[in-house]
Amino acid sequence: MTPPPSERKQVLLRLDPAVYEALARWAGDELRSANAQIEFLLRRALADAGRLPSSTAPIARRGRPPKAQPGAAGDAGSGGAGGTRGAGGGMP
Repeated sequence: MTPPPSERKQVLLRLDPAVYEALARWAGDELRSANAQIEFLLRRALADAGRLPSSTAPIARRGRPPKAQPGAAGDAGSGGAGGTRGAGGGMP
């Protein structure tokens, strides 16, 4: 039985310590966890081999949502409550 899409499969992985250290350094360079780096590399290898299932959901992006582009829907323009604060940043 296939797990629901929201459920993630847990896998125990044994690695040579030197391989793990290299992977962890690479993950840090890319601002990913070692686990996310392993998943990224496995997905890329599957895609390159033509074996990544088409039903595979994209990797969930963690952290802060991307900034809205100027002129995008919902953009408040310059100033307003969402603007940046200058020096002092408070009341006049």
